[in-house]
Order: sequence, then structure tokens, then C-alpha cells
Amino acid sequence: MSLKNLLTNLPFHLALIALLGLLAYSNTFDVPFQWDEEHFIVENPIVKDPGYFIEPSKAKGFEQYGAFKNRYIGYLTFALNYKIHGLDVTGYHIFNLAVHILNALLVYFLVVLTMRTPFLSNPPSSPLKLRGDSRRPMGGGLFTGGQEGGTIALFSALLFVSHPIQTEAVTYIFQRFASLAAFFYLLSLVLYVKWRLSSLGHSGLSSPCHSGLSGISLRKDSRQAGMTARQSILYLLSLLSALLAMKTKENAFTLPVMIALYEFFFFRGPIKRRALYLIPFILTMLIIPLTLIGVDKPLGEIIGGVGPAMGGSGKISRWDYLFTQFSVVVTYIRLLLLPVNQNIDYDYPVFRTFFNPQVVLSFLFLLSVFCLGAYLLYRSLLKPHLRLVSFGIFWFFITLSVESSIIPIPMVIDEYRLYLPSVGFLLGVIVIFLFSMSSRNRKSAKIAVTALSLIIYLFSMGAYVRNKVWESRISLWEDVVIKSPQKAIGYIMLGYAYASLGDADKSIAYYQDALKREPYSQTAHNLLGLAYYDRGRIDKAIGHYQVVLMLNPNSAVAHNNLGTAYRRAGLPEKALEHFQNASRLNPAFAEAHCNLGMALSDRGMVDEAIEHYRIALKIKPDFIEALIGIGNIHFREGNIDEALRHYTAAVGLQPGNALLHDNLGVLYLKKGFTDKAEEYFMKAKTIKDSSKK
Repeated sequence: MSLKNLLTNLPFHLALIALLGLLAYSNTFDVPFQWDEEHFIVENPIVKDPGYFIEPSKAKGFEQYGAFKNRYIGYLTFALNYKIHGLDVTGYHIFNLAVHILNALLVYFLVVLTMRTPFLSNPPSSPLKLRGDSRRPMGGGLFTGGQEGGTIALFSALLFVSHPIQTEAVTYIFQRFASLAAFFYLLSLVLYVKWRLSSLGHSGLSSPCHSGLSGISLRKDSRQAGMTARQSILYLLSLLSALLAMKTKENAFTLPVMIALYEFFFFRGPIKRRALYLIPFILTMLIIPLTLIGVDKPLGEIIGGVGPAMGGSGKISRWDYLFTQFSVVVTYIRLLLLPVNQNIDYDYPVFRTFFNPQVVLSFLFLLSVFCLGAYLLYRSLLKPHLRLVSFGIFWFFITLSVESSIIPIPMVIDEYRLYLPSVGFLLGVIVIFLFSMSSRNRKSAKIAVTALSLIIYLFSMGAYVRNKVWESRISLWEDVVIKSPQKAIGYIMLGYAYASLGDADKSIAYYQDALKREPYSQTAHNLLGLAYYDRGRIDKAIGHYQVVLMLNPNSAVAHNNLGTAYRRAGLPEKALEHFQNASRLNPAFAEAHCNLGMALSDRGMVDEAIEHYRIALKIKPDFIEALIGIGNIHFREGNIDEALRHYTAAVGLQPGNALLHDNLGVLYLKKGFTDKAEEYFMKAKTIKDSSKK
């Protein structure tokens, strides 16, 4: 098959896009939960209980697990993942990659459909031609007869699916919100364009290289009337997809703006009628603000998806954030053009004045790019392909505006925020490159295709290599420490990674390194306290927890940890006081309620203890310590059936617990079920024997 045929072969295009995406991310299926995913997914009761999605009001008070109401659809996909395969990461990664590949295909179809819009298929500089008439193609050389449509679509989609900057939105499971919102965003726009073309009598996606209007009817006939139902379905599906995007991530707020911009860039018709098309989409912009009413969390933290272990620049004013974003957006452009030194946690300076030279130069550069977009829009009356570049520039700025404007987000820069904006940027780059090369001669066009193919190969290899960094917690955070050596969070997360492997010495060393860089880090002090607690150094653990409470007296985590340390130190009164404080400060803190249950049980306050254990189980249904706690109380009280019920539930969650099997054996012996008791005693013995080997 010749190069010319390959550039116009739809099945080949779609297969190549999917295959490249699969190869670039083939080493991600075993990547463990990273960073705050343990908080947002592993320990999140919302993900584990479908009841929250049937009755969302039950999640009130769980704001620490993310903006559930705002991101209902995203969390629903996590709940489905959990329902199907629990905490096996492979299924989560398969879903993320599938969404990424689908997004690349939507990029492809968006470009193909755009080439068939009235402006590009029949530019205003030439008279409208009916089917069968010849017309001058937009491109030249290799791209004749409108083939530039399929070529631009193919390379835009291939660059999108292979670009290393997308790895954070795809490999980092929790950032599914970015890719899933982009899916509904792109789908809504593609369906809208299909609807508009259908209303013009266009034939649809018959060929990726076709760029002329097909069969425009000059009179209303039965065929046109027969398409009314299909057109309605396309419009309603586009609107539904917009609604789903709004309930997936906050940056979907810009979707109605982009649809309106697209309408006036590429379609024609009476202004009033076109405005009526757009009104339902504009009204969807109310969804996000209305959903935010009553959410007791800063808007920047909601948009940024900030969790308790995340780093960031702390408190930052709106103006300081805006000044910093001028420089950040320039960095984003550099990363799109040259994706090197990628980092999950950049050590980025916060600029406090507009008159910093870096801020001023960045602002002037971005202003010039924006003005270029406006100029290209004007020039597109003579050179229609420039309108694609102009649209790409405006797409980049508009889709980035929610996260890079005046809403201060603790993390001032994050690569996943480029996922949706990259669509416009890459489209603009592809159009400029292909048309500048192909307008010369056939040889230049072949050079352009070869150069782009080489870039895509390098990008896909870059994505594969970048994904290797994500293969373990240690490799990811060692990369951060190398690239951001002065930030505490890298050392904190490395310490946490080693603690999860049982290496207390290394974890303590890294926590201490973190405190050298950020002496008032509550996270570092808390984790260092836990490390000393595990080593039996209760005095040191208490000291670090007390530092946290001096920094933040309302830290429920520190109160809970301090209560645990006091209980182990033989100070039950102090332990009880701190557990009560922790559960009061954070009523959705399951561990605090469980520990309070234990403290109350120690004092013989059985009813109160059971009440708090039950609260813990309501928050976290698979909380084995709470099940055992209730079982122990019933065991001591002689309530055999209740003890059996809770121990049985616990042993189902922790089948390797020898003590649980022994207790079940004793209970069945008391009930007179000798055979059943013997069975559990034997299981307990087997577990103990295997642990000695």
C-alpha cells in the first residue's frame, strides 16, 4: 500500500492509533497505587459502598475524600472498578488506557469532521460548489484532493496518544478525572459537529480525506425530513455528554464556551438560530457552581484534587497565583514541544509581583501567542487552514483557564492539567507544520510525514520510559527527589514507601531529611511519630505528635495518633481524651471511632464502645479492627452468637489471623459444635506453624 493510500485509510488509522497507545502504556498495568491514591481510592468508603451513589446525601461529611458531588461520574467508575476486581490495579489501568485511546480516536474524528464544516469545505473566498464540481484543494504536493484532512487527523491523534506529557493523566490512576472529563468533553463536541453537519445534509464519516459537502439539498424533501429523529438523537447525546463532563471534573465548565466558539468558527447561518442551538449548552455551566454550594472546602483544593499528603505552595493569593501561572503556562508550552525533565511534583517558584522579569516576559509571550491566534483568524479568510491553527490556540488557553487563572490551587503546576489543552496545541502545530511543508512540493510533503513519524516514535518511547518511573513508589519518589531536591514532599513519600516495606531506618532517615527542608511539615512529624511508635520509641513518637498539635490544634490525625501512643504508654485517660477530640474534629474518621471504642471498652463502657465501633463500620464496612473489637466485647459478655457473627466477618477479611480462628473454635465449642471447633483450632495451628517456618 502506497504512502498516499495509507494517509487516507480509515481502518488503518484507527488501528494504528490504538496500537500506539497500547504499546506506549504496555508497562503500566502493574503500577501500584501512588501518592494520595491510598487515601482517595484504597481507604475511601465512597468507592467501596454503592449506596453512596444511590443516595449521595449519605456522603455528607466525607469531603476529605474529595469533591464527591462534583466528580460523581469519576468516582462511580472507581466504584465499578472496586466492585469488579477490588484493589487489583490492573483493572484500573486498563480502564484508564481505554479512555485515553478513545480520546485519541475522538481527536481524530473531530479533525475529520472539522475539515467537512462549511468554512473549510467551502471557504468564503470561493463560491459554494455543489457535489461533482472540482475545487482547489487546501494543501498541495502529496496532499491533494482534500487528503490533508485525514493526514492532519491521523498525526494529531498519534501525537496526542503518544505524548509523554499525558502519562500523569493516564498512569496515575486517580487523575482519571482529567482523561474521563476530556472523553465526555470531546464526545460532546464531536456529536455536536455531527449534528450540525447532519442538519446541512452531510453524509457523515464515509472517508477521512473527503473535504467537500456531500449532497446539499436545495429544497426540503422527504429525505431531509426523515433525518429529524437522527438529528435530535445526536443533539441530545451531545448535551448528555456535556452534563456527564460537568459531573466528572470542574474544567468541563469551559465546554459550552468551546462549542460556541466552534459554531462561529466553522459554521454559517442566522445568528439568532445558532444562538438558540447553544442555549441548552450554556445553561449547563450552572451545574458546577450549583454543585459547589454547601461544599465546605476551598475551590482551589476541589479543582486541584488536593489530598492530605499532597505538597504544594500552601496559602497563595489569587493575584500571586495568576502571576505565577503566566510563567507556568510558558513551561507547559515548553513541555508540549520538548517533554524532558518531567516531574510529578515540580519545585516551582511563586511570584508575588507582576513586575518580576520572568512574569513580564511570560505575559508578553502569551499575549503575543493569543494575538497570533486572533491574527490567524483574520488571515483565515484567505487561507482557510489558518483557522484551524487559530482555533487550536484559543482551545489551549480556554481549556487551561479554569486551572491556570485566578483560582489558587496549592499545586501551582501539574502535568495532568495539559491533557485536554494539548488537543488544541497539537492540532495547531500539526497544521502549521504540514501546510508549510506540503505547500512546496511532493518531496517536502514526504519529508514532513517522515519527520512527524520520527517525532511520534520518539514521543511514544519517551512515554514508555516515563512510565517506568511509575513502576514503584520508590522509583517515582526517587525521581522527584533528584529533580526537586529542596522540596520536603519527595523525602516524605520516599520515607512512606520504605515504611510500607518495613524498613524503619530508611523511613526515619527520609522523614528527617524532609524536616530539614520543611521544619513545620505536619505530615513529616506525623509520619516520623508513627515510625518511632513502630520502633517502640513511644516518647519520641509523642514528641512529634505534640509538635503537630502545636502547629495545628485541630489536627484529627495527630489527636488520634497521640491517643494511640498514650494508650500504649499506659495513660488511658489521656488516650481517651485525644480519641474523643479526633472523632469530634472529624466525624468521618473511622480509625478515631475505632480507637475510641477500644478506649471505652478498656474502661468497661461497653454500650458506648459498641456504638463507636458501629460508627467506624458504617464509614468503613471492611474495617476489620472494628469487627474484632465488637466481637471481643460480645466474647467477654458471653453473647456467643453476636461474637460468632463478627468474628466470622473478620476472618473472611483476614483469613490468616490465627487468634480469630482460635476464638471461633472456643465459641463453637461453647455451643457444642465440636467438629466445627476442631476445624477452626486446626486452621489456627496451621497458620501458627507456617509462620514459624
